[in-house]
Amino acid sequence: MSRSPSILMRTIGAHVALGGYTLIALFPVAVIVINAFKSRAAIFSEPLTPPTAKSFSLIGFETISARGDFVSYFINSATVTGVSLALILSFGAMAAFALSEYRFRGNGLIALYVALGIMIPIRLGTVAILQLMVSAGLVNNLLALILVYTAQGLPLSVFILTEFMRQISADLKDAGRIDGLSEYKIFFMLVLPLVRPALATVAVFTMIPIWNDLWFPLILAPAEQTKTITLGAQVFIGQFVTDWNAVLAALTLAIVPILILYLLFSRQLVRGLTAGAVK
Repeated sequence: MSRSPSILMRTIGAHVALGGYTLIALFPVAVIVINAFKSRAAIFSEPLTPPTAKSFSLIGFETISARGDFVSYFINSATVTGVSLALILSFGAMAAFALSEYRFRGNGLIALYVALGIMIPIRLGTVAILQLMVSAGLVNNLLALILVYTAQGLPLSVFILTEFMRQISADLKDAGRIDGLSEYKIFFMLVLPLVRPALATVAVFTMIPIWNDLWFPLILAPAEQTKTITLGAQVFIGQFVTDWNAVLAALTLAIVPILILYLLFSRQLVRGLTAGAVK
């Protein structure tokens, strides 16, 4: 069946609007990247102009390679983010399956308790978290960041995945049980493949705050060997003088993993965001 002209025009308009929003969102990123390859004078005199043969400079990248161990910072950020995401998605998916599949006393209270984790910022408990990590001997340890970020991301993960899992047909799961599948096989073989868009959505929206966070690395892991790339970039920001070439170069390197993740999961991300919006 062919689409009516009105539906076609609305579809074209939606794509045009989405393209416009994408350009607006990418504009600050583009400004950071093009200025990372320019001299300091060109950054302030022509901030919106791409680098030319006269203004092109790699001084920022040379500075961060000489003054900071950014390979180590990058590895720390990748380790913390990767392990945290794995724990958030695995534990969040299992908790969401339990809340959506089984009816038991306290089910609603547990769901409400998880929802409170979204509404109450974890940073309000910074002092208590710091005291806990000091008592456990985890200060200047990447494990402290992993535990905090896992606790921070689990409420949103459980909330989103629970709603998606409730939409999965109960007949499909009952058919699996009749065929002799255990609850574990139903979870891993039937449910998880059907909620991949939701998993990608949770991964993207969870990764960005973890990767870009400055607060908890500054509080819990400020040592040189445990610095993340965001905290490492602060070395070049001073009270009176800021090395903008180095700061922009560091931010450019920090953007790369976010772009790679978006390219890998963009289709699943869009499906997760629009699921149920169009019938």
